[in-house]
Amino acid sequence: MISELVMVPTDEAVLTGDLVVPGHVPAVVLFAHGSGSSRLSVRNRAAAAELHKAGLGTLLLDLLSEREEREDAATARHRFDIPLLSRRLVAALEWLAQEPNTRDLPAGLFGASTGAAAALMAAAERPERVYAVVSRGGRPDLAGDAIERVAAPVLLIVGGSDEAVLGLNREAAERLSAPHEIHVVPGATHLFPEPGALEEVAEVAGRWFLAHLKERRGPGGRRA
Repeated sequence: MISELVMVPTDEAVLTGDLVVPGHVPAVVLFAHGSGSSRLSVRNRAAAAELHKAGLGTLLLDLLSEREEREDAATARHRFDIPLLSRRLVAALEWLAQEPNTRDLPAGLFGASTGAAAALMAAAERPERVYAVVSRGGRPDLAGDAIERVAAPVLLIVGGSDEAVLGLNREAAERLSAPHEIHVVPGATHLFPEPGALEEVAEVAGRWFLAHLKERRGPGGRRA
């Protein structure tokens, strides 16, 4: 099992990430956290732990540098800069494609809140690299026109009591040409703090990634 702190270079900054590859995995999932969050998000780390149990690797990445985090805390100038966050995810996808432990693995994207929009934009930019996308309480509407160019299957997970975001997800789903589903967690609010809600998120996300990984592979288990 590989578990290490990694540094991912981008054009504007070097980003810190936590890479976990639990043995011989078939794919790696790159997490894109939401506004005001980080790779240390309790919710994302809990979801990542469940994906490890399902046999998937993960990379939890700080999409902002320490300096940018400080600026964002004071001004909120970066958290809604979806093109910036998307560029960081694309750089991370390229890094994963070069690293010895992940270079032969297809990548999934798991976005939360504004990070979901960045994940969709990155998936549109790198269709050959991204095989599936999951959004948790996301804002896919913020991906703009890029949402119409996403080729990877998309799962939109929303709390049943998060009515405003649920409406935005339903509207965004109508613009997706890729295979997609909306999974509503009954009674859950935006951050899924209700008993069992995060566990349901992790379970359905893992099923989505594994199901579409199988579709990505050709005869003999090779990547199609």
